[in-house]
Amino acid sequence: MSAPERIPPRRVSAARLLAEGVLTVRGRIREASNAALYCTVAYEGREAACVYKPVAGERPLWDFPDGTLAGREAAAHAVSEATGWGLVPPTVLRDGPYGEGMCQLWIDAEPGGELLALVDGEEPAPGWKAVGFAEVGEGRTALLVHADDERLRRLAVLDAVINNADRKGGHLLPAGDGRLYGIDHGVTFNVENKLRTLLWGWAGEPLTAEALTVLRGLREALEPGGELTAALAPLITAAETDATRARVDALLTTGTHPEPSGEWPAIPWPPV
Repeated sequence: MSAPERIPPRRVSAARLLAEGVLTVRGRIREASNAALYCTVAYEGREAACVYKPVAGERPLWDFPDGTLAGREAAAHAVSEATGWGLVPPTVLRDGPYGEGMCQLWIDAEPGGELLALVDGEEPAPGWKAVGFAEVGEGRTALLVHADDERLRRLAVLDAVINNADRKGGHLLPAGDGRLYGIDHGVTFNVENKLRTLLWGWAGEPLTAEALTVLRGLREALEPGGELTAALAPLITAAETDATRARVDALLTTGTHPEPSGEWPAIPWPPV
């Protein structure tokens, strides 16, 4: 059997393919904490690989309502699309072989293009941003750094907006076309501040002019009756949409990347 066609994520037909195509389960992604199934989706003679995460396979969490993670994944894609940055692969909420769930276009990560590293010393090298020190065994510590990369910086802004509680290194997918995608957005949009990320390198620094322009556009789209508000309505609660609007307001007011609050672990575990 030939490999499924890899549909470029920005093609207009991707959302329809995911939403209306026939899902066929090919295997399970065992590294995932919740049920994540590798599938193909076929529609009108076209086929692509995708990930299907049924709500029925979600593990209960103490700080997120049961059965809501799939909707949050789709909501993260909606916000990503509203930024114009396209940082989240096409994602829909749909029915599937095991009931309602999230369906997301599969992205093949490109080898190389290192984005994270552990290095000796107390200061990052040029082109890198420091996150903090990490234990590496036998009483040794190393400095955790991430690339000073425009794509990562955009993703850091998106994470601040959606209140991502789990931005790990393994959730960063550099694609062969030079683009960067973020995946696994099930623990997002909480009304409480739960931002946990490896992308703290710009904490406290001024937001770029581009980011401020994008945030102003998001703020308008998040007005009651706004296009993004309408898109989020079936995916997250009204209180969570209000909290998203408040986070955008806070970013515009400070004009800076957020800093760890000290009230919540700043870095997810395990970090990769």
